[in-house]
Amino acid sequence: MGMAITLEQNAIAVTECADAINDRFSGSGINADIIQHSNAKKYSFVRVTTPPQHWQALAKWMKFEGGVNYCSMVTGTHFPDGGDERGWEVVYHLLRQPIVNQLPNTNTVFVAEKMLGSQIPVEFEVIISLPNNDTPSVPTVQHIWVGADWNEKETWDLVGINFEGHENMHRVLNPHDSPDGFHPLQKQHKIRYHDYNEMYDDAQGFVRKPADEGRVK
Repeated sequence: MGMAITLEQNAIAVTECADAINDRFSGSGINADIIQHSNAKKYSFVRVTTPPQHWQALAKWMKFEGGVNYCSMVTGTHFPDGGDERGWEVVYHLLRQPIVNQLPNTNTVFVAEKMLGSQIPVEFEVIISLPNNDTPSVPTVQHIWVGADWNEKETWDLVGINFEGHENMHRVLNPHDSPDGFHPLQKQHKIRYHDYNEMYDDAQGFVRKPADEGRVK
């Protein structure tokens, strides 16, 4: 029984997905490219760039027309020197997987080498660049992929990128009483491990110096 798709299956699937996105969203600023991993298997994935105003439309199409059914990760990066059009960047990592809801006492067995069409798993990376300002914001896709719920919270908590329309946004990694506007992965914060003192080790008052302040790490 096959446990991995072939490179030929992968190439066919990513080409079909990239072509479908480019055909559907032609002229909108959305662009899909095929990128090859540098790992041993050399599988390819689909990298999509989109303006923030078209993100929800693209996400709905990917979920309901393209079969993309899993949001595995959301990452955010601060580029204070990135120019007017790229001060921030959000990246969604998505998958199309052959998942089905099983009826009781049934099972579905997939043989990887025999998968066809939309059964073939495909990895997607969606990149959204945001203007260089103090209020980075992108529309939420929490209502499209349940996996985006926590990941968008984490990205806001650490990087400070707002996900417009997200319900129940709150701190998930930093203390709940962190000061407003404190997001440790923004580049203006200087981590004490790099010869700076900041508030990372003081969840109560954010003013005490850590006990191991002088320790080299």
